[in-house]
Amino acid sequence: MRIVVAEDLYLLRDGLVRLLQAYGHEVVATATTGPETVAVLREHRPDVAVVDVRMPPTQTDEGLRAVLAARRETPGLPVLILSQHVEQLYARELLVGGASGVGYLLKDSVFEAEQFIDALERVAAGGTAMDPAVISKLLTSGSPDQRLGTLTDRERSVLELMAEGLSNTAIAGRLFLSESAISKYTTSLFGKLGITDDETGNRRVLAVLTYLNS
Repeated sequence: MRIVVAEDLYLLRDGLVRLLQAYGHEVVATATTGPETVAVLREHRPDVAVVDVRMPPTQTDEGLRAVLAARRETPGLPVLILSQHVEQLYARELLVGGASGVGYLLKDSVFEAEQFIDALERVAAGGTAMDPAVISKLLTSGSPDQRLGTLTDRERSVLELMAEGLSNTAIAGRLFLSESAISKYTTSLFGKLGITDDETGNRRVLAVLTYLNS
């Protein structure tokens, strides 16, 4: 894959570049500020970008705003946000505006290289890779629509795992349930949320995320 890495900390940026190269991927450009990130994404249009949230010049939300600007120019540009922070407002805008290829991982939650590479490849392929802590914040602070409150605890757990990008098989394994049980919970929660179910997993997850953050 052709990858852009946007991270202002030298050691972390260099480590990411070396890790990606070790797995056979090409880092076509790096960036250390928000404006640089917009420029390299516009120039290279990578297969996927890894972007920090807080970057110079203000160390607030430049990375996310750069991603949103780039995706307005190149809809569907795959981006994996890698940060220590959950910026709820812009995370919601990213999820609502993105039809595919969106990920948001917290740095403290990545414990293995394979975990990170798997998430990156999933995003590059048009899927989702959401950190459970990110999903939890978005759900608990989210939609004013009362239908979310009609979900049972189990349906909510299934929804959170779906939003991480997990398949029904993986959800069943995580919750120690059968796949048929997960299918029933999925059908039920979609009915309660008023979302038409389909069998294209990524579209289904993104539809839920879009609804929750509208």
